[in-house]
Amino acid sequence: MAIADSNKIIRDYLIADAGIIALFLPDAPRIYCPRLPEKATLPAISFFTRGGTSTPYIPGLPSPSVQFDCWATDTALISGSINARQVYRVLYDALQGIQNIPVGAVPPGYQIMSAIEEVQGQDLVDELVPNYFRVLCFFSIMIRADT
Repeated sequence: MAIADSNKIIRDYLIADAGIIALFLPDAPRIYCPRLPEKATLPAISFFTRGGTSTPYIPGLPSPSVQFDCWATDTALISGSINARQVYRVLYDALQGIQNIPVGAVPPGYQIMSAIEEVQGQDLVDELVPNYFRVLCFFSIMIRADT
């Protein structure tokens, strides 16, 4: 059994979530992996797998730990921070506590067995890129390859 591409599975799930879609209307969801591209339109979400667990006995059941950055921009610090926090709340609603969600076509299909927030959102200001604000959070996501 091949190892699942957890980044693709997570992105496929997020771009199909109604709350995420509504956040980015009328544009397609701006969800990037592994990082935000230069001069990206905001708001946006970027993420990457930072580690996690797996077992050689069940190769189709990875549990990545994923870092999410929820981005927004504004000229006022308070307003920008609120916008980034709104993006975080939509991401949180899309992931926190989900169970047994099918993702992708069968075969090969996958399921997100669970998603649990590991670290709550932290408000950050990017000092190198003016007016970019983000909320940083971490989720543990368990994925299963359908066979």
